[in-house]
Amino acid sequence: MKIINFPKILDERGNLSFVQNKAEIPFSIKRVYWIYDVPGGEVRGGHAYKELEEVIIALSGSFDVAIDDGSGREQVFHLNRSYEGLYVPGMTWRQLRHFSTNAVALILASRPYEEDDYIYDYKEFKQLLRKSSNANE
Repeated sequence: MKIINFPKILDERGNLSFVQNKAEIPFSIKRVYWIYDVPGGEVRGGHAYKELEEVIIALSGSFDVAIDDGSGREQVFHLNRSYEGLYVPGMTWRQLRHFSTNAVALILASRPYEEDDYIYDYKEFKQLLRKSSNANE
């Protein structure tokens, strides 16, 4: 996980930021989606992907992204700048929460939607991590 700073073109008429495949984003973008109109107190995510990588951007407002790499220790990133994105590799448990009013989360993904890539059960996620680390030893 790391914060990526996007280029900023400052202008008194309004600023502009952009992303380009393989330049600012460490993968080819295969899918783009956004989350908005999240009611107060709701949590989005609560899953991991086997292979998909993503960059999460707060286009408007703010929210927190809670990350767990399987160690059980949660790392929280507060996103509130449209010129920054959080890179999240595959096999990372994540939750989006504490959305401000009118927040918009933009997600750039490395793969098209594939239901089989999702892991919704945290115990299964940890088991897959263990199997993967045992296979790599």
